[in-house]
Amino acid sequence: MAGKRRRIRQNDNRTGKFCISLILIIFMVVMTIQIKNVYQKDQDYVAKQAELELQLKAEQDRQEEIKEYQKYIESQDYVEDQATSKLGLLYKNQIIFREKKN
Repeated sequence: MAGKRRRIRQNDNRTGKFCISLILIIFMVVMTIQIKNVYQKDQDYVAKQAELELQLKAEQDRQEEIKEYQKYIESQDYVEDQATSKLGLLYKNQIIFREKKN
């Protein structure tokens, strides 16, 4: 009887070790997959950040151009250009030279 009990304990011990080993292997596989997914997301975020930084730089450049254009619009040169080109107005001492049409 003592030998039979010892064999049952050894079999239970082997079964327990096998179950624990199986659980650990499954856990490692799941964690590997999760780490791979997180790494992929990180790479996506890095690429997106680079793209957004380029967009930010482009928008800042555009903002500077708009500020410069606004200064030009508020200047006297803009008013004179618009009066000359759209309304045909001139100063008293200005002369316009036009080409002859053949």
